[in-house]
Amino acid sequence: MELGLQGKVAMVGGASRGLGFNVARLLAAEGVSVAIASHDEAAITAAGQRIEQEFGGQVLAMKADARNGDDIARWQEATFERFGGVDLLFTNTGGPPPGVFEQFDDAAWQQAFDLLVLSVIRMVRGVVPSMKERGGGAIVMSTSSSVKEPIPNLTLSTVMRASVSALSKSLANELAADNIRVNQLVPGRILTDRIEQLDQANATKSGRPIEEIRKQSEQAIPMGRLGTPEEYAQGAVFLLSDAASYVTGATLQVDGGAMRAVV
Repeated sequence: MELGLQGKVAMVGGASRGLGFNVARLLAAEGVSVAIASHDEAAITAAGQRIEQEFGGQVLAMKADARNGDDIARWQEATFERFGGVDLLFTNTGGPPPGVFEQFDDAAWQQAFDLLVLSVIRMVRGVVPSMKERGGGAIVMSTSSSVKEPIPNLTLSTVMRASVSALSKSLANELAADNIRVNQLVPGRILTDRIEQLDQANATKSGRPIEEIRKQSEQAIPMGRLGTPEEYAQGAVFLLSDAASYVTGATLQVDGGAMRAVV
């Protein structure tokens, strides 16, 4: 299958590790110049070096806190200066702390909004003019299975991810005439540091061993295992590629069949 990605430019958020890193490295493997960002300067620098060593492509690695509008703007400006514009955007950040509704005050809600919703708005707002100038583009928003089925003890994430899901559908309708596709990618249980943290939090809360928590999760997945970050990244690369040229406003689940919703 011809993906049509060679020579394009992508911005990938939260790319120092996990899902974002694997999306960036698979894009680089297809000949894409990638601009990656994370709030951890040492980690994002190391990630950029790993991608360059593995694929020999062009990588711009920058420290940028997704909660900070100025940081996002600097990352975008540096990308435009280095590569001349942007064709592809993968929005991705870490998640807010776990917990139930009564645990969170206004500050916690605001921080979660800044991290998960406003960051995406800012990233998209910054790249759309460039995509229009270049004749089109593709945006993939990484969300969560909570947009289909609310996840216990993840109230902040569930509410904010649903907002991003609504944004992706709205933008797909608004930007289609400009040949800009917008899709949502929904991970199930993918073995990342975030899942490790959530499993540990659930184990601590329930007083059970983390191995028991993990086994219970695996048993609930029809395929009987957790997914890998690379399997998730392959879905992102497809949606960003020309192979998905007639796909917009869609939701792709990478979950081993775990989500029970019909649509």
